[in-house]
Amino acid sequence: QVQLVESGGGLVQAGGSLRLSCAASESTLRDYSLGWFRQAPGKEREFVAAHNWIGGTTFNADYAYSVKGRFTISRDNAVNTVFLQMGSLKPEDTAVYYCAAKFGRNWSRQPNAYTYWGQGTQVTVSS
Repeated sequence: QVQLVESGGGLVQAGGSLRLSCAASESTLRDYSLGWFRQAPGKEREFVAAHNWIGGTTFNADYAYSVKGRFTISRDNAVNTVFLQMGSLKPEDTAVYYCAAKFGRNWSRQPNAYTYWGQGTQVTVSS
């Protein structure tokens, strides 16, 4: 059973930073591609970022155009956690953020390609 536990959301002013965490088992981080998605009220769930692990500290990552250059994925294998570092936050980044897992090395930008989802964490950016 794949479990994803997210944390790190909160309230921040525009221009500020937050770091989201997605904790999973070692096998999940090894065998699954992990994606980050977000959903704002009244909107569809949208792709934010995704990555797959090559080995050691090497991984490939993909970012939505709207967050590229502002958000960065990283991981700490010692604590089996993937991070989404979010900077230069804007009010339009306000949403519930989800971590999701898809078996294999090929990530996807489509939410329905992911099998397992975390519980979500609220990010609110005030203007």
